[in-house]
Amino acid sequence: MATKFITAVGRRKTATASVRMIAASKSSVMVNGKSVKDYFKTSERAKVAEEALAMAESAEHYAVAAHVEGGGIAAQADALRHAISRAIIKAEPGTRAKLKAAHFLTRDPRAKERKKPGLVKARKRKQWSKR
Repeated sequence: MATKFITAVGRRKTATASVRMIAASKSSVMVNGKSVKDYFKTSERAKVAEEALAMAESAEHYAVAAHVEGGGIAAQADALRHAISRAIIKAEPGTRAKLKAAHFLTRDPRAKERKKPGLVKARKRKQWSKR
């Protein structure tokens, strides 16, 4: 018999994280085949990724396997936090209020503005010369 797992997807900017969460006696968070500390080189990013588990006080109850792609390291960490938060709510609906108050369930809509034709960047123009 196969073990049941919970899936969820989280996004931030152009980063996407898909998570599989399994009830386990020993907790672990694996990102793209590496531990979360190895994948996110700085402890700050690893902490952001695991914040949802700590907030829900269920860090020691689940093993998380995540696939993250796109964006930068910071956006990937935020996308992973978003995905883990969504998975925790599926497993433990009582934690929703706590995670929602911490804004872990809100998909951050901010993204890079597209470049317009005739401009250098989205809004930056070439310097205007009178003569």
